[in-house]
Amino acid sequence: MQTLQTKFHPPVQYTYSGVAMAAAIIALWLASLLGWLALDFAAAGLALMAPAMLLQTFLYTGLFITAHEAMHGLLAPRHKKLNAFLGAACVLLYALFSFNKLKLEHRRHHAQPGSAHDPDFHDGKHKNFWAWYFHFMLTYVTWRQIAGMALAFNILHHLLHVPMVNLLLFWVAPALLSTLQLFYFGTFLPHRETETDDLDEHHARSNDFSAFWSFLTCYHFGYHWEHHEFPYVPWWKLPRVRKEVLNRKISI
Repeated sequence: MQTLQTKFHPPVQYTYSGVAMAAAIIALWLASLLGWLALDFAAAGLALMAPAMLLQTFLYTGLFITAHEAMHGLLAPRHKKLNAFLGAACVLLYALFSFNKLKLEHRRHHAQPGSAHDPDFHDGKHKNFWAWYFHFMLTYVTWRQIAGMALAFNILHHLLHVPMVNLLLFWVAPALLSTLQLFYFGTFLPHRETETDDLDEHHARSNDFSAFWSFLTCYHFGYHWEHHEFPYVPWWKLPRVRKEVLNRKISI
């Protein structure tokens, strides 16, 4: 695939696409969250609960995917401080993560995917979905984060009088559900080991979803082989790359 890869080049010109995409996702996430936290269930009806939770989960996933793009320097290629600021803001809003730590671990993942040195891979013992998921979460979540989120929860509930049910349904649950979404479509499916696969150095595969379902499931992160082969391509261009790789026609 080297001949294909040489047709792609890292971004060399600053554009506003990444910044605009990041601003849109952050704004949608924040506006949606504030709306759901102020929601009166008695007036709105319980039928709204499930769609609202799914939407907020999807936006939480978008928040993390945006931070992931910042780890690759794709939000503001010519403005490193702005790029880092947007990435740090996203992971802080997501769950008080450290952007620098996540960036370092993500570089290790790309350097040696599917190996003992890959922080996202299982340890040889925890290969099934749930065991791998909990192993994965313990790699990244710290007690400081948990304490910080607990403090924020209590401030919102006791000082700002946000109903506990709203916090649990639209703040806590969507964040946790999005970790499952990110892990399942972005780590487990692409990197799991099977007896029939013959994976290359990326130790990754892509799903066969249409662009529509690829976007809904995980912002095209399921086109995972393409992401590893062309890590300087932003998520919104991955469907085009996927199509051109399958057709063996690379022209971006």
